[in-house]
Amino acid sequence: MLTPTTVTKYSLLADRPMAELTAYIAAPSPEMPFNAKRKAILIIPGGAYWMNSDTEADPIAHYYLSMGFNAFTLRYSTGRGVDSVWPKPLLEASAAMKFIRDHAEEFHIDPDYVFAAGFSAGGHLCAALGSLWDNDEIEKALGMEKGYNRPTGTILSYPVISGLDPYAHRGSINNILGKARDDEDARKSVSLELLVSEKTVPAFIWATATDSVVPVQNTILY
Repeated sequence: MLTPTTVTKYSLLADRPMAELTAYIAAPSPEMPFNAKRKAILIIPGGAYWMNSDTEADPIAHYYLSMGFNAFTLRYSTGRGVDSVWPKPLLEASAAMKFIRDHAEEFHIDPDYVFAAGFSAGGHLCAALGSLWDNDEIEKALGMEKGYNRPTGTILSYPVISGLDPYAHRGSINNILGKARDDEDARKSVSLELLVSEKTVPAFIWATATDSVVPVQNTILY
């Protein structure tokens, strides 16, 4: 039986040990019948696809938990190596969405209201999930029906968006393209401003003009 709030870590993919989901689940209370099934949010921290930032993970989950959501933080593969080459991070984010919906009853959440929030490079991954959720190869790899990993909406916080100069955050883009892919076509393939379409989920997106790391033009382009 769930305690009032449980925190549990789950491994998402047997062959990808870095992909880990931490679930913050508040059990239903008879005093709050209106909240028997909560909305859920998947939190994707930044870190230039080199690491997963602690400041953009658990503290965000605690905030959303306090606002009535059940929250999940994703630790995904990073580093400039074969394990993190694009689109493998997108596979892991999709696996997280699938896991949340697979366990919707257990987690006391409404599977129709599963949002995603990303920060910096995590914002890039979150935005990709919002536009590229129907990737055929990922669906096949995870054995899921089309749209099962589609977030209800996204919150993009000072996101890395473009892989193209002059506004690319080159560290993030270099890390997901790897050492073997450094050409314009490869950079276009991860430039999400070029991939917004009618299937892109609704997004709340914000940034600051004084950001010295990820140019605010990324947000404007998206």
